[in-house]
Amino acid sequence: MTKATEPPRMLEGLDDLRAQLDELDHGILNALVERDRVVREVATRKSQMGGSGVVRDPVREEAQLARLTGEGQAEGLDGFYVSRIFREVLDHSVRLQHEFLTRLIAAARPEQRDLVVCYQGIDGAYSHLAAMRHFGPRGGNVTFRGYPSFRAMMEAVRDGAAHYGVLPIENTTAGSINDAYDLLAQMDLSIVGEEVQRVEHCLVAIEQVPLSSLRRVFSHPQALAQCSNFLSGLSDCHVEAFTDTAMAVQRVGLEKDLTQAAIASEDAARRYGLTVIKREIANQKENYTRMVVVAPRPEKVDLRIAAKTSLVLALKHEQGALLNSLGALASRGLNLTKIESRPRLHTPWEYLFYVDFEGNIDDPLVNEALQELRLQTSFLRVLGSYPARRTGEPKAVSIRPAVAPAPLPAPAAPSSRRFRAEDTQIAFGRAVLGGPKPVFLVGVGAHTSREALLDSARALALAGAHGLRIENAAAALGTSGAFNEETLLAL
Repeated sequence: MTKATEPPRMLEGLDDLRAQLDELDHGILNALVERDRVVREVATRKSQMGGSGVVRDPVREEAQLARLTGEGQAEGLDGFYVSRIFREVLDHSVRLQHEFLTRLIAAARPEQRDLVVCYQGIDGAYSHLAAMRHFGPRGGNVTFRGYPSFRAMMEAVRDGAAHYGVLPIENTTAGSINDAYDLLAQMDLSIVGEEVQRVEHCLVAIEQVPLSSLRRVFSHPQALAQCSNFLSGLSDCHVEAFTDTAMAVQRVGLEKDLTQAAIASEDAARRYGLTVIKREIANQKENYTRMVVVAPRPEKVDLRIAAKTSLVLALKHEQGALLNSLGALASRGLNLTKIESRPRLHTPWEYLFYVDFEGNIDDPLVNEALQELRLQTSFLRVLGSYPARRTGEPKAVSIRPAVAPAPLPAPAAPSSRRFRAEDTQIAFGRAVLGGPKPVFLVGVGAHTSREALLDSARALALAGAHGLRIENAAAALGTSGAFNEETLLAL
């Protein structure tokens, strides 16, 4: 039955229901506005407490989510739906408080309310989405500007054409983005923030077409790598790297070829009028890209805000140099969250190490650690101290009736002190796991060749490492079956 022939009474009833929905949506919007007002008042009170207040209370957040989810389920709502909405609300509240506290102390931050933020790609790219998420709580007018490459974007920030840039540096599926790390070392810019962007890759085409009809798929090389399992299942289909995920969608839209598709976000498909023909095509369901926000100058971070500090350093040619350097952090209880090695440009067989750890550069313990590191390294540069974001989205809270846990099984004989009083020790190359001396193991990303892998191994062995955890060792060493996807090798 067409709209023109529907009974008037039915239309009137539907219009009434739509009016009710509009009124409810308006009420939700007003509640969010009022909630933001209260959050800003909370931030004001915390700022008056000096160093005694904290911004984020994870225990309270989880208890609050559990309560709200339980109340929603009692009213017949889906628990995941309630949890996801309120996680977003709570995350936004934390961002507002971070922004308020940062404005009080960040004298280096641009005073003007009209900001220019740049990224690599065009509207709808994942970097663009992360930029909007990060700078949304700032308020004022923010202009987002795309650039064709990482270097062009970084140069725009360096030369004053933009106030900030958003640079992706690693992905939970494809690993580190080497070009980005090299640029961080070359450019005289500071990291002033980070963003963790959930990546939900979709296959996008002109209209709903069968997968068997596709002959070409375009996307950014990182996106193609993250969806390699899905792509390998497409027959007679050529995969082609493109500058950007959103630009790949734009190309498919312009060429209007039904045999072509792109891998990008649902937002990009919507922006350019294309159709999502398949969702969730990444190798890993939990797929996140970590991005850093760069600026011409560092910005202070309130000590009540959980912070990270990033460094780039070169080691002296001494045995145990890397182990001793990282000991400057470990001895002060500073948690290392990432270490990445990259060849040092124009200096064969030397490497730069990129290090991230939890801590604020204004914390006395961090300052002590940096002073010790300067004595133990041949080169050290602080890339920045900045507010830390959660690495990934926590699992949804679901309230279920309490069930008494099953009793734990009795310990097996080999692992029980009742049967074996001495510690287990395992010979591992030139080291002993479980022995009196610490063993230093290093995780390295995927390597494309045997030579590159061995170069990394030599450099780390010289620095004092005892073993490597290697991703995709079989591909690098040209073996099959001898190595798993993650392999531990002794040095």
